[in-house]
Amino acid sequence: MRRLIARLVLPAAAALAGGCASTPDVLTARGQSQAAEFVRSRADEPGVAKDGKTDAGAKKDEEEKPEKKDAGPPKALLKWAVGPEVEEKPEAEDHIVTDRPDFTEASVTVGEGRVQLEAGYTHVRERSAGTTRITEPYPEALLRIGVLSDWLELRLGNTYIHSRTTAFGQTTEHLSGVDDLYVGTKVALTEQKGYLPETATIFQATIPTGSNSLSSGKLLPGFSFLYGWDVIGDFLTVGGSCLANRAIDDAGHSYIEFAKSVTIGYRLTPRVGAYTEWFAFFPASAVAPDVTAQHYFNGGFTFLVTPDFQLDIRAGWGLNHHADDFFAGAGFAVRY
Repeated sequence: MRRLIARLVLPAAAALAGGCASTPDVLTARGQSQAAEFVRSRADEPGVAKDGKTDAGAKKDEEEKPEKKDAGPPKALLKWAVGPEVEEKPEAEDHIVTDRPDFTEASVTVGEGRVQLEAGYTHVRERSAGTTRITEPYPEALLRIGVLSDWLELRLGNTYIHSRTTAFGQTTEHLSGVDDLYVGTKVALTEQKGYLPETATIFQATIPTGSNSLSSGKLLPGFSFLYGWDVIGDFLTVGGSCLANRAIDDAGHSYIEFAKSVTIGYRLTPRVGAYTEWFAFFPASAVAPDVTAQHYFNGGFTFLVTPDFQLDIRAGWGLNHHADDFFAGAGFAVRY
């Protein structure tokens, strides 16, 4: 359940044919001569422009022209060099954007100088052949720190895990302890441009610092590619992720675990959001027979208490035999 989505301008020019031809003087009708002479004489007066406006009037016109707002520092490392021309949208309301509660992480970073803490609790249940395993990770802490630029983020995460397996009412296994330390760096690659998505990537790893019964004992690096679209402004978003992480099976054999997810987000009210999501794990070259593909479906709600504080709940179900039967959880996120 580890965290668990550039512009072309076409110029135009016209040229006049050269030669001996000259432009004739403009003739002024008799009825217009006095008015034209008046404008010319006024233009010679100090403080009067050639169009007849005083300096004060011209200055007033300049003041009335809307000033072009500074775009500010870039929010992504790169820009799309292709794609449709899009109108600049007014800057959206600034509020917290979280990686939880869904499996798909956000394709944006927290922003330079921002610190964001996300945490929660999850109850996971799996039943198989008369045995039941209950796993409870908490606080699922993830610290996100924006450094150097709006497009760069440092990440630290850890959690405590309590697991109990019972068979016919008797406890057969009891594990508890601190999980391995998670470290990572998220880079916002591009902002959305029309049908071209907003994208980001995460370089991540777990360091073997956990309890003996839970630690993998090895450095496990990984990589995530995230993408997303605002489909209907202030209502519907679509996002996804592709992951590849090194993992260890019960036999101590290392393999590559690929993962894929697609999530749909809904903004029901300015404060209430919801999502539905599918995600799956696909192990490659695993030796243990019970390490196979797992598919899940889940959904949840978020409540924006303030622009910097959010609460969430979620629940999900396994879609195949090797997936966990059910999980549910709740959490929060706060931004400083």
